[in-house]
Amino acid sequence: MLKIAIIGFGNLGQSLAKTFADLGHMVLAHSRCDHSKMAQDLGISYFSDPQDLCEQNPQVILLCTSIISTESVLRSLPLLRLKHDTLFVDMIPVKEFSKALLLKLLPSYLDVLCTNPMFGVERGKHEWNGMFFVYEKVRIGSDGVGISFCDNFLNMFEKEGCRMVEVSCSEQDKYVAGSQFITHTVGRVLGMLTLESTPINTKGYETLLDLADNTARDSFDLYYELFMYNKNAFEMFERLDLAFDTLKKQLFGYLHDVVGKQVFDNAEKVQMGHEEYKVSNPSHNGASSESSSKDMRSHKIAQVSNRKAQISDHFDDNSRLKIAIVGFGNFGQFLAKTIIRQGHIVLAYSRSDYYDVAQKLGVIYFSDVEELCKEHPEVILFCTSILSTEKVVRSFPVQRLMRNTLFVDVLSVKEFPKNLFLQKLPLNFDILCTHPMFGPESGKNGWEALPFVYDKVRVGSDESRVSLCDRFLDIFALEGCRMVEMSCAEHDRHAAGSQFLTHTIGRVLEKLGLESTPIFTNGYKTLLNLVENTVGDSFDLYYGLFMYNVNAMDQLNRLGMAFDSLEEQFLGRLHGILHKQHSENASKTLLPNHPRMQLH
Repeated sequence: MLKIAIIGFGNLGQSLAKTFADLGHMVLAHSRCDHSKMAQDLGISYFSDPQDLCEQNPQVILLCTSIISTESVLRSLPLLRLKHDTLFVDMIPVKEFSKALLLKLLPSYLDVLCTNPMFGVERGKHEWNGMFFVYEKVRIGSDGVGISFCDNFLNMFEKEGCRMVEVSCSEQDKYVAGSQFITHTVGRVLGMLTLESTPINTKGYETLLDLADNTARDSFDLYYELFMYNKNAFEMFERLDLAFDTLKKQLFGYLHDVVGKQVFDNAEKVQMGHEEYKVSNPSHNGASSESSSKDMRSHKIAQVSNRKAQISDHFDDNSRLKIAIVGFGNFGQFLAKTIIRQGHIVLAYSRSDYYDVAQKLGVIYFSDVEELCKEHPEVILFCTSILSTEKVVRSFPVQRLMRNTLFVDVLSVKEFPKNLFLQKLPLNFDILCTHPMFGPESGKNGWEALPFVYDKVRVGSDESRVSLCDRFLDIFALEGCRMVEMSCAEHDRHAAGSQFLTHTIGRVLEKLGLESTPIFTNGYKTLLNLVENTVGDSFDLYYGLFMYNVNAMDQLNRLGMAFDSLEEQFLGRLHGILHKQHSENASKTLLPNHPRMQLH
């Protein structure tokens, strides 16, 4: 059993003291603030005078002080009252600074162990199992006593299930700048945005809310110390700032390309019209092209006849829906699997050839959208990208469809498809705007409790049309989705603050090239997961979230202002310290020579 003196009896010191005492060790405590009542409640001997504490001959002095106060605390300790081989342990989150300080101020007969438990009071209040405990044996005497004290101290954390990692203080600071500091920075930026939970939170947004909440519990002093006393932190902050600027330039460059393309496309329409006239005029077509065209039509007719036979074999149950998925990429395939499993008939069309994939899934695939529409699906489900949707809708052969066909979209923005459908679709077609707030990755283990947002934009009042809409929604309700009926405008307000923000943070962090390290916090792990999930989506999707949500620009500006505000806080703190140092130096220079200070 060890006799451990904790210097600095704040939240961390109290949390450690409780565990040490539960393990049977003798715990003493001292702090500049009076924590005697708390110590009494924990059954710990408290000393308001460090002289009295050191006379108790503790075997371990555990520094749980703030980074800024550590030097003054060390200088105030009566080191001569301590026995040789007393082990000094610090738990400061920056290591090269504490190592240099301990070696500078402590006599050579006192041992030094630099540690960093990669968990705080909140994370470690239940147990330490699986948490990282990082250490360097900076100076441990060769005699058995010093080695015993050090090993016994480390064994406490190992027996509690900590993942023990021995690395140098300089390596620790590199890892911490890339994990702990960046996690705190992102958390503080999010905290400045005053994020709130929405009715349609994604899993990614939930992690950002948790990160902001956990970071807010730590003082700005702790964050400033991580920045000030780790020489790697400034470089990381600059890289983060540069990554955000790079992402904004990428967005605006993409926007410039799209607008420029529209301008040049308008100029080319006359030429395109002339080419179309030449193609449609028989005098410009040869016999060989006519023969080739006939062969292609014959092949398509044979394919369609075969598909009609498949449909008639399946379509004998009026309770099932016939759903045509337009845009059969990853998300369209993802939805098709569940829709088919529920017994509905799925047709599909896409600009790319997904015939083989469709066949494996049991989906009837059409390479010609005209032929798909001739099958009179009850529901047209648009799973196109945001950027391509307008073009697809404008060219869609709605005249081939039956009256009262239900048009559904699953885009991540809602006001844009709503207005597009209302503008382009005849009144006899119904409109349902939806957003499944999950994808192939987040929904791979089922859709239970995942939010499904919808707005019945235009659904006819007769029973058959209402029933068709409800039966489609039942597909998601039966899978356990949390069904949220919400207007498209309200959805976009929430989505700009959650989904667009989540993608933005993920893409900024991706530009930093973050990697897993031998030591990382749970907060850093969530950031790595966020990056992994975000980069799985195309930049087109992210650009669509920005371009087609009127609230996204405001959110981007607010994020930029939060970064700037954090930088100003650092600048203000640094300016205050430098001003104080200059004032003190000026006073020292003036006082000896000031006329009033001279002796007469």
